[in-house]
Amino acid sequence: MSPHPASVPLLIACALGIEQVALRAGARGGADGPVTVLRTGMGPAAAGRSVTRMLADPALRDAAVLATGFCAGLAPGMHPGDLVVAEETRDPRSTTPCVGTELLVEALGRAVPGRTVHTGPLTGSDHVVRGPERADLLATGAIAADMESAATLLSAVRAGERPVAAVRVVVDAPEHELVRIGTVRGGISAFRVLRSVLPAFFEWHRSLLLPRR
Repeated sequence: MSPHPASVPLLIACALGIEQVALRAGARGGADGPVTVLRTGMGPAAAGRSVTRMLADPALRDAAVLATGFCAGLAPGMHPGDLVVAEETRDPRSTTPCVGTELLVEALGRAVPGRTVHTGPLTGSDHVVRGPERADLLATGAIAADMESAATLLSAVRAGERPVAAVRVVVDAPEHELVRIGTVRGGISAFRVLRSVLPAFFEWHRSLLLPRR
């Protein structure tokens, strides 16, 4: 018999200290089971190693995994503070389908009303995406890019079958390019939005039938 979803841990992975601060600031109850917010460090290699190591812990062996943090929007008309819910994550090694995309979109609409939510493929990169490279990635069908989500989810499913998802907050976009990641703290958008999304993550976690079919 499958255990109730509340008995299955939730691992939320982000790369940066500022992302972890935002997530912890928003974590004020609401979870039905154990939740771990993991700071992986920047880049796909660091993300993959950190997630693999965490999921080797017997306490987290069956955890659902959600990658989050900031991202670069690729499409014209995207703005800092917009949300991206991945339908899949991509990198040169593989494509990882995400679970519960529609559920997350609905839950985010309740958690951060008024914010635009984009859905589509989220592509991985080993560097910060800037300038004309955005258009090149957009041409592949991706709507946003970041350095860790694809590696996080690939490592998670390689460690065992489990629900995975990725939700990112746009920190810069074609018409709003960021000079350096540290300046995000001064703006209202990405930090405040990321701080507010935890209820949607908890709702996603509660609504999944775990473990796997």
